[in-house]
Amino acid sequence: MHFALLLAVLAAPADVPPPPPPAAEAVPPTTTAAAAVTAEPTPTPKGAVVLLKTSMGDIKLELDHEKAPISTANFLRYVREKHYDGTIFHRVIRDFMIQGGGMNISMMDKPTHAGIKNESGNGLSNVRGSIAMARVDDPNSATSQFFINHKDNLRLDSARYAVFGKVVEGMEVVDKIAVVSTHTTREGYRDVPRTPVTLERATVLFDPKAASEPAKPAAKKPADKPAPKAAEPAK
Repeated sequence: MHFALLLAVLAAPADVPPPPPPAAEAVPPTTTAAAAVTAEPTPTPKGAVVLLKTSMGDIKLELDHEKAPISTANFLRYVREKHYDGTIFHRVIRDFMIQGGGMNISMMDKPTHAGIKNESGNGLSNVRGSIAMARVDDPNSATSQFFINHKDNLRLDSARYAVFGKVVEGMEVVDKIAVVSTHTTREGYRDVPRTPVTLERATVLFDPKAASEPAKPAAKKPADKPAPKAAEPAK
């Protein structure tokens, strides 16, 4: 398993002054007794929902099976196999992204399944809060590693980094993770949090396709192996 990397780090956008707050609208007086307010039902998500319980808080994801069926099925497979439990966010770059899903707290690379077909160009963009597959140079090399965009990184679309979902709750947790102190390890890994940020558990909360697909037993995996030294990312 190669150490999956994003190959570009983008400059932060220029500051843009916030728009003025909207003017308050006058509320017409009520002439009858106030009617009972009924809360609107929570809409059913269109795609699978996954909860990432991290050492810094919870992140809830909604995956897009319609536009990224291969990446979504791949991610759910690793979740159900408990591959992500106990892994770390091993590469964190403020105003860029947070990356995880492949290494344990000892910076050992976890064994994975074969790489999947790249699904970039599916209409989903690397905008703030989107989740995409991390990989090496080969576009079809993505396995278990993923990243969550900390800001809009639209240049990653043309670089063929495939988005397959988005954060629907817990973006404030992503923001906290993105600004932790990082360093370069003795082995040469860059942008590694000094205090490990752990993905304690990943859980499928909702999957509209689960009922129509037969359950498959989790495959047994070999023990973790030391990861090879990472290539230097271009900045």
